[in-house]
Amino acid sequence: MTRLLILVAVLAASPALAHHVSGGVAPQTAFHGLLSGLAHPVIGLDHLAFIVLVGLAAAGTHRRIVGPAVFIGATLAGTLVHLAGVTFPLAEVVVAASVVVLGALLFHGRQVRGAVALSGFAFAGLFHGWAYGGAVIGSAPMPIVAYLIGFALVQFAIAAGVARLASAAVGTAEGLIRARGAAAVCLGIGLVFLVEQAERFAFG
Repeated sequence: MTRLLILVAVLAASPALAHHVSGGVAPQTAFHGLLSGLAHPVIGLDHLAFIVLVGLAAAGTHRRIVGPAVFIGATLAGTLVHLAGVTFPLAEVVVAASVVVLGALLFHGRQVRGAVALSGFAFAGLFHGWAYGGAVIGSAPMPIVAYLIGFALVQFAIAAGVARLASAAVGTAEGLIRARGAAAVCLGIGLVFLVEQAERFAFG
């Protein structure tokens, strides 16, 4: 699992994938909206890291769908909030910080479950979704709907897939090490993005 995550990180960080699938232009058709939605959570490395962490957290619970569902529902709401013209201050900082916090908890072997965890997923999801919303500013309703469907599907596939793989492995010492290794990779990604945001504020 750790090797797979590192490979995805390298690919996502490459120049060919570093730009939005629509080249920075808001999607104008439903097809382009769907493609953008499918791509955005994957090529946004901080978003991808958090989705993986949500899956790892879900693996330690008896109901592996609830956490990812709450997070994804909140991302949908966050995107709609952005499209409604509401500004979330320091959104990118919160996104990076959410990766760091959840990554650190899972790396240290903490159980992330219950109402407090779900509230945290919902809070983080609003900010991740708000960040997603910038890609469809100026799009017509159908491309926006397709975009929402796309990023909801890809997030669920990643989180549910990670949860299933991790839940099958956490019963062994080797599996726990791999899960913590994946959490460590995500934590590192979050720290990089958090430092980048801090530099932007410090140096303009």
